[in-house]
Amino acid sequence: MPSLPPAYFDALYARDVDPWRFAASDYERAKYAATLAALPRPRYRQALEVGCSIGVLTAQLAPRCDALLAVDVADRALAEARTRCAALPQVALRRMVVPGDWPGGRFDLILLSEVLYYLDAADLARLADRVAASLAPGGDALLVHWTGETDYPQGGDAATEAFIAALAPVTRPLRQERHPRYRLDLLRRA
Repeated sequence: MPSLPPAYFDALYARDVDPWRFAASDYERAKYAATLAALPRPRYRQALEVGCSIGVLTAQLAPRCDALLAVDVADRALAEARTRCAALPQVALRRMVVPGDWPGGRFDLILLSEVLYYLDAADLARLADRVAASLAPGGDALLVHWTGETDYPQGGDAATEAFIAALAPVTRPLRQERHPRYRLDLLRRA
């Protein structure tokens, strides 16, 4: 199955501005708390969040970042994220279709939460190349992914393992956790 196209996400958000219940779900709330707790540094200078959706996690991550670029493929999700993050001047929101689109610069944190399994193997490898080129020395890459059944191009475990393997020449795992419905993997660039 090829990577999911932007139209897939546009259709989801056209039906429901919060299709995964990011703003109201106890599961998401607990996962976000675990995500933030896994970050080994109290503050990051330049952070990138890929797949920010409606900005719930973005707003929680922002106080720990001097600058946070949050990207998503869906305009409606970004509009909601802009509203949610309006009082956070360190947050910039942009529409990007990764891995084809990618920001310039170096980041000391790259967060990929619930995004890797939307990509086919070729796009996942391209994304790993992008992350490897953009992750600053000593920078952290945090991966958080659902491990249940999906109808996406890949499952959470398969996509995460392939991504970690692709980054192995430049990163090493600092933390790997399995929770009942998701996994969390923290990688650090040498």
